[in-house]
Amino acid sequence: MGKTIRTDAVKDLFEAILTLESVEECFDFFEDVCTVNEVLSIAQRLAVAKMLKENKTYLEVAKETGASTATISRVNRSLNYGNDGYEMVFSRLNK
Repeated sequence: MGKTIRTDAVKDLFEAILTLESVEECFDFFEDVCTVNEVLSIAQRLAVAKMLKENKTYLEVAKETGASTATISRVNRSLNYGNDGYEMVFSRLNK
């Protein structure tokens, strides 16, 4: 079996994230924990997923987000065969 994110350290990270109470707190925490590029990469993947859900083409997604076709393909694979994490978040954001 390959690597898993289901470790005690990652669980501690997620529990820490769940204590954040505002977007401003998220900015403060993530600026301390991650590099700017790491946060921007995660944000880019979310933007890619949103555009793919809107049936945008790879070319449109690449042009608007600056994501590589490899990143777009990886996100698309997660949308189609992943754990429905994007779906869960999108449905909650739309409420």
